[in-house]
Amino acid sequence: MDPIRLKALLEQVRTGDVTPDAALEQMKNLPFEDLGFAKVDHHRALRVGVPEVIFGPGKTSEHFLEIFIRLAERGNNVLATRVNDEQVAAVLARFPQVEHNLLARTLVLRQKNEVLGKGTIGIISAGTSDIPVAEEAAVTAEVMGNHTTRLFDVGVAGLHRLLSHSEELRQARVLVVCAGMEGALPSVVGGLVGVPVIAVPTSVGYGASFGGIAALLGMINSCASNVSVVNIDNGFGAAYVASLINRL
Repeated sequence: MDPIRLKALLEQVRTGDVTPDAALEQMKNLPFEDLGFAKVDHHRALRVGVPEVIFGPGKTSEHFLEIFIRLAERGNNVLATRVNDEQVAAVLARFPQVEHNLLARTLVLRQKNEVLGKGTIGIISAGTSDIPVAEEAAVTAEVMGNHTTRLFDVGVAGLHRLLSHSEELRQARVLVVCAGMEGALPSVVGGLVGVPVIAVPTSVGYGASFGGIAALLGMINSCASNVSVVNIDNGFGAAYVASLINRL
C-alpha cells in the first residue's frame, strides 16, 4: 500500500464504489503480512516512500520466491539484491518478465513506470572491477523512479577520462561514486561539483586494501565537504539515499 493507492481506496469508500468491509479486506495486511518465516512489510512504501526490498543472502529459494510473490501482489515494483542462481531460477519460472542483471546480481519486476526524482542521478565507477557495485546502484536508483547516467572506468589513474565528462557531472543532481584501491575518486568528483556525492568503497584491490577498508577510511577522511560514505560494496544503500535526496 502506497499513499496514492490508499487515497484512491479511501475515495472509493467515500463515493460508495467500495464497501468499508471490502476496503478493510484490502488493508488487512497492514502494517505487515506474517508468513511464519518472514513478516513482509507492505506498509513501508506508505511510511518511507519506497517498498520493501528483498536481500537475497541467507534465504532459501522457496522463502525468497514466496516473499517475492507477496510483494508483487501489491502492484509495486519489486527489487531483489545479491541474488544467487537458485533464487533467480525460482523467480524466473514464476515471473518470466522479471529482469535479471547478472553484473548487479539483481532481480526487478517492473509494474510501475513513475518518475519520482526531480533530476538525474549519476552513477560512477573508478574501474571496470567496480562496475558490479555501480550497477547495483544504477538498478536500484532506476527502480525507485529516477533517471540515471552511467560513467564507468573513469578513475584517478587516468583523470582525463573523468574530466571529459565534466558536463554530465554538472548536470547530475546527486552522484554515487564507487571506487576500490585507495578510494580517491569521490574526493576528486566532490571537488568538481556542487551537489551531494555519495561514496561507495568497494572491496576491489590488492592485499593492503584489506577488502575495501583502505578505501572506506580514505573516503571517510575526504577533504571534499560534499562527500558522504556508505558501507563497503553497498551500492544499494547509496542509491537508496540518492533517490530520497533526488525527491526533495
